[in-house]
Amino acid sequence: MSAFAGGTAVVTGAGSGLGAAMADAFAAQGMGIAALDINGDAAASIAQRLEAAGTAAIGLAVDVADRASLDAAADEVRGRFGSCNVVAANVGVMQFGPLERITAEDWQWLLSVNVVGTANTVNAFLPLLRVAEGPRHIVLTSSMAALVPSPRQGAYITTKFAITGYGDVLRQELADEGIGVTTVFPSGMMTTHLESSRAARPRALGESALRDEDLEVVVATAGTGDDVLTTPDDAIADLVTDMLAGEPYVVTHGSRAAEIRARHQAIEDAHDRMRAARDRRASAEGR
Repeated sequence: MSAFAGGTAVVTGAGSGLGAAMADAFAAQGMGIAALDINGDAAASIAQRLEAAGTAAIGLAVDVADRASLDAAADEVRGRFGSCNVVAANVGVMQFGPLERITAEDWQWLLSVNVVGTANTVNAFLPLLRVAEGPRHIVLTSSMAALVPSPRQGAYITTKFAITGYGDVLRQELADEGIGVTTVFPSGMMTTHLESSRAARPRALGESALRDEDLEVVVATAGTGDDVLTTPDDAIADLVTDMLAGEPYVVTHGSRAAEIRARHQAIEDAHDRMRAARDRRASAEGR
């Protein structure tokens, strides 16, 4: 029996794609599910499907950029389940294009949803995590693009860099409470992410521009191999196992190890050059 059995998982972005796959994965562990999505109908559909299969579930319309919306959802979860053992802050709207074309409205949208929305989600549900019995865990969705940056995704990548740093600090701050934090780095998946992302953009910020030339660059720099693109279910096949093992990071798929190592080696080299230069100056000064 899973250590999570009998607990509750809260998943944002649960109406489709990776979020829906997470809801299914946690339900398979014997957990109740709170499926949250800006598309309330999609969230309700996921909950209805899970309930039909025997899982206690609710589906709620939530805008993660609106803290009041999340607080109301937390009240609903508290009333239905009492607490929660897993909070999966899974959001990621996208805007392709070279950085010089990214508008202030684009930045406002991506930062408010991807970064502030993630922090809002954690803060709204952290009190319910703290009172839960059994294992307690936060899952944050970053992106492989934060580990291997590429052109025309700069604004999105910036937000996923922020989520990665946020997760590293959150893990340290919650360690003494026994609340784990795992950051997930997905690569490309067969989802409707682009369409749902554009549909979620507030009308007041104008339409999300999508140019063929930008998509071509993104596809061309996506890496190679037979696992560049996969299904959400396949991508998170090991998520629960890694969470229970206390793993800080989960790379879902893709073959980018060489690029990741090269980037970290460049950072180590920069550190070593700094130390060598400081040692040379100290030696010249007779220290």
